[in-house]
Amino acid sequence: MTGYARAAGSVPEISFSVEIKSVNARGLDIRMRMTPGYDAIEGEIRRRVSKALARGSVTVNLNVDREGEGGRVVINQQALDAVMAAIKEIGILTNSPRPTPDGILGLKGVLEQHEAPLSTEAEEALHAAILAAVDIALTDLQTARQAEGQHLLAILSRQIDEIAALREQAAAHPGRSRDAILARLREQIADLVASGAGVSEERLAQEALLLATKADIREELDRLAAHIASARQLIAEGGPAGRKLDFLSQEFNREANTLCSKSNAVELTAIGLDLKAVIDQFREQVQNLE
Repeated sequence: MTGYARAAGSVPEISFSVEIKSVNARGLDIRMRMTPGYDAIEGEIRRRVSKALARGSVTVNLNVDREGEGGRVVINQQALDAVMAAIKEIGILTNSPRPTPDGILGLKGVLEQHEAPLSTEAEEALHAAILAAVDIALTDLQTARQAEGQHLLAILSRQIDEIAALREQAAAHPGRSRDAILARLREQIADLVASGAGVSEERLAQEALLLATKADIREELDRLAAHIASARQLIAEGGPAGRKLDFLSQEFNREANTLCSKSNAVELTAIGLDLKAVIDQFREQVQNLE
């Protein structure tokens, strides 16, 4: 499910913002993008996201800005050595003039700013404020996802109604009648006899039983009815239902496939294919639901 939320806050001389966005995913995948130096609260942020959300690819952005605190600036000796070696090599190849010290120090990574450490009390207050902002953003994100979920549930309900209507059409199709099945059996048995293959009475009985079993879709219709009832109950109950509905969509598809394979009439096969089309649409929408 998709959604976006942002919360901001501050403590003395430090401001911060938390942004959380989610897109559709089968499971829960959490990605963290944080200002360096705040690894200590990453685990707690992940725990709170996992508690609040069940599905989605979730990205958490934490930006912290220390106002009025310059800290100290140090030279990254490893980066400087690499730059000086590159300058020396370029000078040999091109005979170009050496860059000025301010130009070298202006290269990214050569100078690093180290912020002055916070006191234990200040750090605890900052972490508590950040986690409170995470909770606010998660609440707003849940609200946005719930609104989308209500829209999706309305679509899923209509698709379940379509599946139920097609199931009723299949149940009422004349091809399921005893007379239609018997006529089909007589036709196929007559073909066997006419082939001159010397079919025995026992073989004919076996073929008749096999054909009768293959033509009976009552079990498939009963299971479809049970799955439809389960899907409607899940939607009515609310709450996270994406995984369960995804499983039901697979069961729907299995019964539709079997119905098509057992069909003894073109019209019944067409109903089965329409069922499969609606079930595919249903399954696509379910992937967006928590």
